[in-house]
Amino acid sequence: MELPTPQDLRERRTSLDLTQSQLADMAGVSQPLIARIEGGDVDPRLSTLRRIVNALDEAEGSVVRAADIMHETIISVAPDDSVREAEEQMDDAAYSQLPVIQGGIPVGSISHSDIIRAGDDVGDLPVSEVMSESFPSVSRDATVDEVRNLLDHYKAVMVTDGGEAVGIITEADIARQLS
Repeated sequence: MELPTPQDLRERRTSLDLTQSQLADMAGVSQPLIARIEGGDVDPRLSTLRRIVNALDEAEGSVVRAADIMHETIISVAPDDSVREAEEQMDDAAYSQLPVIQGGIPVGSISHSDIIRAGDDVGDLPVSEVMSESFPSVSRDATVDEVRNLLDHYKAVMVTDGGEAVGIITEADIARQLS
C-alpha cells in the first residue's frame, strides 16, 4: 500500500464531498484527528491510516471484499483421510494443494510438495502426519489488498466466519478479479 500524503487524503475526501466528520465516522476515528492528519500536524499509526483509506475506498465504491471473490465450494480433506485420498482429490480437482478441515475448522494444508518431502510409501498415512500449517484466514469483509498481501506468502487464503471455513481464495481468483 502506497502511503498517501495529508494533501492526498484531503483531496480524496473533498472530491467525494465528505466532511471531516463524515470521514471520521466512517473510519471510526475522531474528527479532530482527521483535521490534524490532513493538516500534517500528526503522523497517524499505519492501522489508523489504513482505516481512513479503506473508508475513502468504500465511499468511492471501489473496495472489493473477500466475500466478492471467494469460492464457497471448498475442496478439502480431513486430517484422518489417507495421503493417497488427498493425492487423488488434488489430481481430480487439478489442484496442487488442499486445505485440511476438521469439523468446519481449517487445521492445516497439504500439497504435492508435502507428500514428496514425506518420502516414499506414505499413501496409507493419515494426512495429519504429512500436512503443513493451515492457510491464513480472513473474514468475509477483508479487502482484496489484504488478501493479495497474504497471497504473496501463502498459496491460498481461507475465508472464515466464526472460525469456520466459508470460502477459499487463490492467486487465480485475484487475477480473475483484475481482468
